[in-house]
Order: sequence, then structure tokens, then C-alpha cells
Amino acid sequence: MNLETLKIIAPERLQQQSVTAVLLALGSNHRAEHYLSRVRMKLQAFGRVQLSTAFQNPDFTATVENPKPDYTNQCVYLNLSSATTLQQLQQSFKSFEGDCNRQRKIEPNAIRQVTMDIDILLIKLTSNKNSLSDKSISEWIVMADRYPFKAHESAGIEELIVGSGTDC
Repeated sequence: MNLETLKIIAPERLQQQSVTAVLLALGSNHRAEHYLSRVRMKLQAFGRVQLSTAFQNPDFTATVENPKPDYTNQCVYLNLSSATTLQQLQQSFKSFEGDCNRQRKIEPNAIRQVTMDIDILLIKLTSNKNSLSDKSISEWIVMADRYPFKAHESAGIEELIVGSGTDC
């Protein structure tokens, strides 16, 4: 897969599209191993899971005056057991974040503890069968709100899809 040739589309335009696979970015800066493990188990109920290496990264918004805890980030390739809409997936992932006690609002000047953040980087759509064969046509789409990818996301994508030599 060549990421540079993929379509980049805003998620709002894809809400009702049938998705067969996703590439996710997981992140946590509070009890990361506990929450990452919890979400990886939940994702297995949706289908086959492949994991990238977990990376520890500094919070890019941290400063000397305002230090913040490092994040642990990991990419996940999830091949869904059954197709579902992007909207349904987003709702499930927000629920997973809530199950991990994700707090979106914080007090001013408080250090933000992110127990779990799940971002959809890429989705794989399956369209109708090609009229010349019995095979379905699959297409990967980049989520415009996540592009360009952060360094750890690019590394995870490279490890899971590009570097594996497969089209997942």
C-alpha cells in the first residue's frame, strides 16, 4: 500500500459507509499498560487484531514551564469480523474510552491525564463486486482529521501495513 496515493476524506462524509477494517492509534499517558491492555482485549471482540510496537513519546504540548507525562502510543490493525458503519465504530470507540474513565474536561492548569484515546487513522471500505470478476474491491481511505500523521503513527502504519508487504 502506498499511503501517498490514498484518498484523504473528512470522516463526516463517510459516516454511513460500510467499513471492513480500520487502522487505529491508541494513546495513554496515565496507567498506560493497564488501559492499553484493556482496550486491546475489547477490540478482539470486533475481529482480528494486529499490533505495532508500543512507543513512549513526550507530550508535544509540554514545555519546561508546563511539564506533562509521556504518552504510550500504539497502532492497531483491526480486520472486522463483520462490516459496520464508521459511525457505529466511532460510537464503540468513544464507549471504550469512557469505560477507561476518560475525562475530556479538566480544571484550568491541571495536568491532563488521558487514560485512553482511540483515533481512527485509516478505514478500509468494500464496495460492490467488480462487474468483471466475483471479487470485491477494497479501498483504504485516510481520515482527513488525522493527516498528516504524527511520527509514531507513521511508524506504526509502516510496521503494520507498508512494511509487512501485504495489503492487510
